[in-house]
Amino acid sequence: MAENGIRILCIFFALAIPSVLSRSLLPTSTGETLELDVSASIQKTLDVLSYTPRPLQSQMASSFDLSSVSSPSSLLSLQLHSRVSVHKSSHKDYESVMLDRLARDSARVESLQSRLDLAVNGVKKADLKPLETELAAEDLEVPVISGTSQGSGEYFCRIGVGRPASQVYMVLDTGSDVNWVQCAPCGDCYQQADPIFEPASSSSYSPLTCDAHQCKSLDVSECRNGTCLYEVSYGDGSYTVGDFVTETVTLEGSTAVQNIAIGCGHNNEGLFVGAAGLIGLGGGALSFPSQINATSYSYCLVDRDSDAASTLDFNSPMPHDAITAPLLRSSKLDTFYYVGLRGLSVAGQLLHIQSSTFQLTRDGNAGVIVDSGTAVTRLQAEAYNALRDAFVKGTKELPSANGVALFDTCYDLSKKKSVEVPTVSFHFSNGQKLDLPAKNYLIPVDSSGTFCFAFAPTSSALSIIGNVQQQGTRVSYDLENSLIGFSPNKC
Repeated sequence: MAENGIRILCIFFALAIPSVLSRSLLPTSTGETLELDVSASIQKTLDVLSYTPRPLQSQMASSFDLSSVSSPSSLLSLQLHSRVSVHKSSHKDYESVMLDRLARDSARVESLQSRLDLAVNGVKKADLKPLETELAAEDLEVPVISGTSQGSGEYFCRIGVGRPASQVYMVLDTGSDVNWVQCAPCGDCYQQADPIFEPASSSSYSPLTCDAHQCKSLDVSECRNGTCLYEVSYGDGSYTVGDFVTETVTLEGSTAVQNIAIGCGHNNEGLFVGAAGLIGLGGGALSFPSQINATSYSYCLVDRDSDAASTLDFNSPMPHDAITAPLLRSSKLDTFYYVGLRGLSVAGQLLHIQSSTFQLTRDGNAGVIVDSGTAVTRLQAEAYNALRDAFVKGTKELPSANGVALFDTCYDLSKKKSVEVPTVSFHFSNGQKLDLPAKNYLIPVDSSGTFCFAFAPTSSALSIIGNVQQQGTRVSYDLENSLIGFSPNKC
């Protein structure tokens, strides 16, 4: 990677759909089928419940001011951890793990869709009902729903907050902008793996005034004694409310960044699987990339059911062999990263789907977003039906099974060691094409050999490319040149 980039070493956690190992990631000579290693996939489902959580660790770091981040000369490193490496599953079998994950994934998708609907319809803060909390003398209003939902498809990172740094686990999410951490004193805090952050113990803690530009950038803010209060509410009913401040954020084992706007949450409700808060990677002004003036960032989503390592890099160039697509932005909602998608193909044949199905409209509706937190790719019904029907046509010889949760196309592969399945590809509006490995669209849902086609329909105009389809691929966001890049096997 680039010498001048900011690299975050990461281990992605397993809240989303499990990885499936493929014996071969390359198409056959015809380019129409791929081979999937069924036996290895089933073994993965058995291994995931046996991981032992890692011990907590703290590391020291040097510090520099935020103003120097725009042209970083040193490497910034942050380690991310898989969920299974820090939080032992309470489930007794893999099927229950899957059902729980799919339910959380559906809640997240509803959150994304609701937020977009509110933005497109021009709902103002004054139009929203107040949320009652114990924190504020004046009630804060319920904001436009944020991009994440509890426990669905997030990734853990371990960072330091404050000076001296208090080490905590945080969730990373491309569908959110506001950074926040649970803070003492707690009016209401959920359980987390680390001690609650104590603002009084930090020399770099500084409340923001109501006139500060960071406060004015919030979807919802309120004044109390001249200082800024924030609120972020999630689609599942969880929320965080507290003081909006600036703090020092330490990237573990590397350099600390000063003056990062972050919520200090005194009232928090939700299940974030032991994490103390959230770091937003969205496109809004308050997201972490925006605050450090990053011109680009990239990540690679490795096996979600392991503790394998990968990296999150800031300001590094896009790989020269990346498959690129236009990065589009909406005037209605700057958090989401839209991609210019033209169509889909199965077994090398482009499907007959109306070109308008994937287009981002002028009023900010429809379009296709790339999201790290959504697990299963959602497509409008017309596109999904065409994709599913073509895939079913190419898998007639595989024994079928009953649908599972949001999956309506499943197979009984219990008697198979490996199978050949049709290729599936994304076709972008600039003419480039991304071929998916078989493990990214045919996944196990139990340990008995039931596999399902990992796409789902949506009644919303918004389509979402989820992290099951992204796994094993470095996804690069070139913010300066408005490009998204996909680089297979670049973890």
